[in-house]
Amino acid sequence: MPINADKPHLWKADTRASVDQFNKWFTTFAPKAYRDTRKQTIEAVERGLLHTEDLTTITPDVIRTNPKILQTLRMSTCPPLARDRLIGLADSSKNFVGRMEEGKIPPMLAEALASEHLARICSVLSKMIDVDIFPWLDEKRRPTEEERYRSSTIVADRLCGAVAEPIVRNAQEKRQLDIIEQHLVAKGYKHKAHPTATPLLDMEPGTFSFRLNVLAKPSKVSTKTVRIPIDAVIQPKKARVPHLPLLIEAKSAGDFTNVNKRRKEEATKINQLKATFGDKVVFVLFLCGYFDAAYLGYEAAEGIDWIWEHRSSDLDLLGV
Repeated sequence: MPINADKPHLWKADTRASVDQFNKWFTTFAPKAYRDTRKQTIEAVERGLLHTEDLTTITPDVIRTNPKILQTLRMSTCPPLARDRLIGLADSSKNFVGRMEEGKIPPMLAEALASEHLARICSVLSKMIDVDIFPWLDEKRRPTEEERYRSSTIVADRLCGAVAEPIVRNAQEKRQLDIIEQHLVAKGYKHKAHPTATPLLDMEPGTFSFRLNVLAKPSKVSTKTVRIPIDAVIQPKKARVPHLPLLIEAKSAGDFTNVNKRRKEEATKINQLKATFGDKVVFVLFLCGYFDAAYLGYEAAEGIDWIWEHRSSDLDLLGV
């Protein structure tokens, strides 16, 4: 039975309650999430300065040994370089730079070619280092501890400023999953990783898993598969395997515009899931924040239901 998708007379009131809940959380907890990330980022930047001998040694070997340092170095230039800008200036590739910032060198890239990419990247970075925040470079001396810390905080602020929205979004997603987990554990469910080699239909009853990649077909006639990330997967206690578990997507939003731009993503997911598992798929959204009637109406028309975080007891209506 539908939970909220068939109750448009409640949508406006629920949206107001959800917006109020998000705003209260944001003003109370978002600053802490940002500060915690900033502290970790400052420490990472300080380590990066040490690896490069306080930016006096920006070489391919240094970056090869510490690939994640590349993100710090991009934010140490004047002006700070977005990833795509560095790629263009160094005539590199999105895959190469992206993998480096994940901490890896693309394994299929020939050694000589990787060295060429790194040499060009180092040349660009060395020419554009912001000497105003690293004054010891022009003065050809070692920085004091105070100078190193001050410079690290500036670079960390640049890094955090570039990813402020993901920081908040990740903190909110963790909170949403914590709420789901608390609800399930109270009912006797166990948080248990689902083995990749075990078919989804054979998931153990009475268990749940977070951030699981589900293999699905893009369409009914497709022979290929795609990985669909699902935030929460729950196999009801009463399920008799093989049985398709419940699939939940945790979503939060701080404005109305963004959600309406991205609302087709969930429609694509449910269509791919139905193409693979049939029409009995139970795929619901767990919502907190700015979701208006335009968004809700679109999702309802696509056959997608939802549960509001401010009324998380509706999880029981899924049969858990």
